[in-house]
Amino acid sequence: LFLAVCAVGIGGTFQYGYNVSIINAPTQHIHRFLNETWSSRYHKELNPDLLTFIWSVIASIFSLGGLCGALIGGGMAIRLGRKGALLVNNIIAIVASILMGISFPTGLFELLIVGRFLIGINSGVGLCVQPLYFGEVAPKHLRGGVAMGSSIFLTGGILTGQIIGLRELLGGERHWPLLLSSSCFPAFAQLLFLPWFPESPRYLLIDRGDELSCAKALKRFHGSSEYRREMEDIQRECFALDGEKPKKPWQLFTDRGVRWQLITVIVMTMGQQLSGINAIYFYATYIFKQAGISAEKIPYVTLGTGACECLTALTCGLLIDYLGRRVLIIGGYLLMTLWSVVLTFSLTYQELYSWVPYVSMTSIFAFILSFGLGPGGITNTLTAELFIQSSRPAAYMIGGTVSWISFFTIGMLFPFIVNGLKQYCFLVFLLECSLVAAFIFLVIPETKNKSFLEIKKEFHKLNFGRNA
Repeated sequence: LFLAVCAVGIGGTFQYGYNVSIINAPTQHIHRFLNETWSSRYHKELNPDLLTFIWSVIASIFSLGGLCGALIGGGMAIRLGRKGALLVNNIIAIVASILMGISFPTGLFELLIVGRFLIGINSGVGLCVQPLYFGEVAPKHLRGGVAMGSSIFLTGGILTGQIIGLRELLGGERHWPLLLSSSCFPAFAQLLFLPWFPESPRYLLIDRGDELSCAKALKRFHGSSEYRREMEDIQRECFALDGEKPKKPWQLFTDRGVRWQLITVIVMTMGQQLSGINAIYFYATYIFKQAGISAEKIPYVTLGTGACECLTALTCGLLIDYLGRRVLIIGGYLLMTLWSVVLTFSLTYQELYSWVPYVSMTSIFAFILSFGLGPGGITNTLTAELFIQSSRPAAYMIGGTVSWISFFTIGMLFPFIVNGLKQYCFLVFLLECSLVAAFIFLVIPETKNKSFLEIKKEFHKLNFGRNA
């Protein structure tokens, strides 16, 4: 089970984290490449406004690709299976890596745009299909820890990208095309290792009707003495579904039986993206400068933020099946609310005392730790747990779509929010975090150690009121 999680994670959410991270290091080198390419092609200087526009397209088209990936990921998981969809997804990553790698020697910056779009599709599919596989292969008592694999590999991808993007490695002027094309290595690793592991047992029995393969897969994942209890659980769910086909996303919106599950996923996904974590990374460089850290050393201090997220994802993975989901996610949002208050005060009085920038630095790391301990990891875990087999792929498509639209929206609006509100922008995120915490407290039941059918029954009263 552990090795399967590693084989799936390396080509799934790891790719997303890695590709979000590596684009930051070569910014100046890509600007120079765009200027030189434009000059040699059109024999005139590239207009600074046009340069900014082309660069913003290269950076942001990744999220547009991610949105497309989220929209097709659920369909791929149904037609090809969870494992099959992940394997096919690696071909997209390899093509994207080749295009980004040859953009510099060929002098075609358009290939960078196409490559970033394709790697976005790869990340969108991975973010949709990987948590499906994790949620379906794990036994009840380990489901939270296994599902946290998505968050652990995502933060591991961010940290790896930050390390490899250092100028001493591939972040230098000569090696940046290699840096952008290095995402082919996780894809090759998954193509090499994933075929050795079985398909999702739930998919095999409920979607394919293959009881023998399901039993074999469960024996591989849970051991020959422990698999029967999980097999019975899957058979009960299969019986309850009574041959119901996987639903399309639009069918979920009209299904009263999943109304509050769907509202929960949308609120949690938007809450995760709009929580202020992007604002923290935006402000990090400024705060580190104010604390007296030289510009050359800031990339190394930024590694600390990546290490922080990775550490909390691992900690959350160890605690989730012990403390439960509600305690961690509500606690995470409330702590983020607290650190937003501290950060607003410390940024307001940044110039007043010499020790205040260090309070800001502490708040940044504390905010990232709080995010990783709750919203960062548990959002995806709960999406897997709130739906039964026929609705789960469609739920991930909807959740993924909301996530990528929120990611793109905050990327577009955030500079205006910061310019308009300055340090008081954290008051907006404070309000958002406290409202999401209140929603989760009032609506979401604890899902620890419960079967998918038991969780569905918990929502029954919410969905049908007195008629339940």
